[in-house]
Amino acid sequence: MIEYGRNTLGPGHRIFDPVTIGFPSRERVGTDDYSGAVIGRNATLRSGTIIYCDVTIGDDFQTGHNVLVREKTTIGDRVAIGTAAIIEGSAIIGDDVRLQSMVYIPTDTRIGNGVFIGPNTVLTNDRYPPSGKIPLEGPVLEDGAVIGANVTIVPGVTIGEGAFVAAGAVVTKDVPPRTLAVGTPARFRPLPPEVERR
Repeated sequence: MIEYGRNTLGPGHRIFDPVTIGFPSRERVGTDDYSGAVIGRNATLRSGTIIYCDVTIGDDFQTGHNVLVREKTTIGDRVAIGTAAIIEGSAIIGDDVRLQSMVYIPTDTRIGNGVFIGPNTVLTNDRYPPSGKIPLEGPVLEDGAVIGANVTIVPGVTIGEGAFVAAGAVVTKDVPPRTLAVGTPARFRPLPPEVERR
C-alpha cells in the first residue's frame, strides 16, 4: 500500500496491492503534512484502487479493481464500488449504496441511502461544457433510487425517492418519487406493480 498524508484505516481491512491512500489533491501537492483518508472497519480495497486525501469512508466499504475516489468525498457504511468506477470528488454518498462497474460520478453529486446504479451509467455536472461560466451542479439521487445500465443523467437533475430509471435512458428533468423513467429523453410512467411491492 502506498500512503500519502495522515490516513486512518480501521481494523479488519483487506488490501490487495497496489492500492494508494491519501493521494494529494492539487492544493496538497508539494506538502507533507495533511489530512489523508479516513476509512472505517472491514474495508476491502482491490488492486488499482486510489483514494485521495480529505476523504471519509464508513465501515464495510469495498472496491473492485481500478477504482478512483477523489478528494473531499464522504461515503457512508456498507458501500460497494465496482471495477473502474470513478467518483470525481466533493461527492456525498449515503449508506448501503451499490455502484456497478464503470459508473462515473462527477463533482458535487449527492447520493442518498440504498441507491443502486447500474454499470456504465454516467452522471454529469456541466450543462454547457466547457463554458466555465455556469457553476457545476451534480445530480441528486434520493434514497432508494434505482438506475439501470448505460443511463445518462444531466446536471442538476433530481431522481426522486424510490424512483426507477430504465436501462439506456437519458434523464433531462427531475424524476418524481416512486416513478419509472424510460427512454431518450426519459418519459415518466407509474412503477410496475412488482416494483412497487419491492
